[in-house]
Amino acid sequence: MTRDQAPPVLLVHGFASSAEHNWRHPGWLDLLADCGRETIAIDLPGHGTAPKPANPVNPVNPAGYQTVEGHVAAAVEGREPVDAIGFSAGAHVLLRLAADQPGTFRCLALLGIGRGVLEPADPEPVVAALTGEPDPENVTGMVFRRLADGLGNDRAALIAFLRRPQRPLTPDDLARITARVLVVLGDQDPATPGDGLVAALPDARLVTLHGVDHFGTPADVRCMQAVLGFLGC
Repeated sequence: MTRDQAPPVLLVHGFASSAEHNWRHPGWLDLLADCGRETIAIDLPGHGTAPKPANPVNPVNPAGYQTVEGHVAAAVEGREPVDAIGFSAGAHVLLRLAADQPGTFRCLALLGIGRGVLEPADPEPVVAALTGEPDPENVTGMVFRRLADGLGNDRAALIAFLRRPQRPLTPDDLARITARVLVVLGDQDPATPGDGLVAALPDARLVTLHGVDHFGTPADVRCMQAVLGFLGC
């Protein structure tokens, strides 16, 4: 397949972030444009400029966020299969969508996810950081709090997003994924190791970034090089 024939690239950001922050600022959109790829960078519900599902009784009802995967699928409806890049929460969403709708993706680059795919993390420490007084010992939660506030995201909407009903992914779900998958994970990321995730996918490989933590992965040049090469750029 030539670059002119290559499909669009869907980009899905991480929790408490936005498409602008995760993909435009570090240069992903420019790099993909330089290699002739059309990009579709979306904001997840409750983030950035995306809608914040609400109802008159509970304006931040977690049940309103059950259709996150549907929101992402709608962005590429009629253009499948596409390539996609997701970071952290965005990578989890892409993985779920690829399991439920295997024909949606040709290639998936998943950044900052690993063992937590089959062992979901408790969202409450991050919820505590978003709602309570600053706690310097809750390092990850405080990073998300600063990120959310710095980008102008609504904390209550983010909490509802975190607490949305989700069915746990299973090895059988991962086995249904037909896309080629690249997992990129920093060796300082709490999501390590990534070997189990890669082994559970039919066609996947792992790139480990030495000396890189979770939040540094999307801006790391080695990550960009690995993903662009994987996508044929």
